Amino acid sequence: MGKTYIHIGNAIHEEMSRQGCTVQWLSQQLGCNRTNIYNIFVRESISTDLLLKISIALRKDFFALYSGLLETDPE
Repeated sequence: MGKTYIHIGNAIHEEMSRQGCTVQWLSQQLGCNRTNIYNIFVRESISTDLLLKISIALRKDFFALYSGLLETDPE
């Protein structure tokens, strides 16, 4: 069995770094303060609504990280 765990906060932080986005920029995109963004980075899970907003802001399908964990039945 492959990977079965995703720390979504780490994944979001890594993608922001990869794109060169700042905490200030993402906080403006989401309409929140920077402290909220730092709190997201330590989260192991996140609401789907917030994940969708972050996915749109960063133009990255974070839901694919989860769907990639699904295994299909070899029937």
